[in-house]
Amino acid sequence: MAKITLKGNEINTSGELPAVGSTAPDFKMVKADLTVANLGSFGKKKVLNIFPSIDTGTCAMSVRQFNKMAAELNDVTVLCVSKDLPFAQKRFCGAEGLDKVETVSVFNSDFAKSYGLEILDGPLAGLCSRSVVILDENNKVIYTQQVTETADEPDYDAVLKALS
Repeated sequence: MAKITLKGNEINTSGELPAVGSTAPDFKMVKADLTVANLGSFGKKKVLNIFPSIDTGTCAMSVRQFNKMAAELNDVTVLCVSKDLPFAQKRFCGAEGLDKVETVSVFNSDFAKSYGLEILDGPLAGLCSRSVVILDENNKVIYTQQVTETADEPDYDAVLKALS
């Protein structure tokens, strides 16, 4: 169980992120067009930008930042993962003109539990903790980052370094 904070108040997650070198658990996700996908649907390296809700300031900033990064990356798919409904994700990206990332909803999957990042207590209980997981083309975990303060953005420089 990871201990993280929300505005300085300690909260807990359901476990630890998948270990580097392990095969990432597959999961069902719903894309913006309402099709169901899984990790095998994306043959490239994958950056999983995971967050509680696209409708919060920090989460929105991470999607914008990863959209900028994705424009510069070759052979990498950036998946923005949350339990938001696909309609909210599509609305946000459409309004913001974000088209380099792919939002996917895990509202009806066991993703948060299987990745050890379900928030267990506090006001965001049940949502995904802010994390980044990078997978290679074969879904092996090559990098993880559990953001310890939920109100903080991920370390984007560390993500870029892990991709190089």
